[in-house]
Amino acid sequence: MKSLRFVLPIITAVALFSCKSEKDYLVKIQTRHGDMYAILFDETPKHKKNFIDLAQSGRFDSTEFHRIILEFMIQGGDVFSKEKLPQEEWYTVPAEIQKGMIHSKGMIAAARQGTNVNPERRSSGSQFYIVQGKVYSRDELVTDMKILSDYFYKYIQLGSNAHLKDAYSKLYQEQQFDSLNKLMLYEKDNMESFYNINLEKPMTPQQIEAYTGIGGTPHLDDEYTVFGKVIQGLDVMEKIAAEQTAERDRPLNPVYMKVSVEHLPKKKITKDYGHSYDKE
Repeated sequence: MKSLRFVLPIITAVALFSCKSEKDYLVKIQTRHGDMYAILFDETPKHKKNFIDLAQSGRFDSTEFHRIILEFMIQGGDVFSKEKLPQEEWYTVPAEIQKGMIHSKGMIAAARQGTNVNPERRSSGSQFYIVQGKVYSRDELVTDMKILSDYFYKYIQLGSNAHLKDAYSKLYQEQQFDSLNKLMLYEKDNMESFYNINLEKPMTPQQIEAYTGIGGTPHLDDEYTVFGKVIQGLDVMEKIAAEQTAERDRPLNPVYMKVSVEHLPKKKITKDYGHSYDKE
């Protein structure tokens, strides 16, 4: 009988954990463009709890998507400015940067101050962004475009490449940057051979599939904490991203939000919103 006293609490704890794991929080972000629905990742527990606490207390309500950059992201949730808190009360959340949690379209990540003043990459206690990004060609994605650009500039100084220099100047003056990138990528193999270098950067199969498929912002990977995902309402994000903006990327017509959370069975979230959970 003595051993049963220890076994029963363990069984009960396992049962409770199993029940808890069968539910998740569904986030609803309401805007004048429509509603977005999202889930938050268990792998980033501090960010998940912080977001849920802010939403449940209504602190996100009436904050704005105050920074919008087309083909990049929409950023909002500045609770601290809305509440006029002194900066010493603007808390941060420890970084929870996880390998494999990449900035593909629809991912939710935490804004933060730059690494030069924030070497621990701690997240803002309230501000978040939703990734829009763009779709990349494979060559553009796996090539280190900065190094490519540096070598291309040297390459076109050669007398034999005067035609490339003329093409570069014309495209640059016309601000045809996509065409300029294509020109540099077209010469990539020639430059690698001429300078005996490798202009590619390591990318995982997951990154290549995502960024050449639905798109995103790959240069942010491993730098910011990705802690959630929009599972319905990406069209709403697209409409917000298309807003006209003024100084500091602020929309001319404010985009306010109201954020709520609901604790639902995972099966219902899968059925109603199409999100598939990994096997636990």
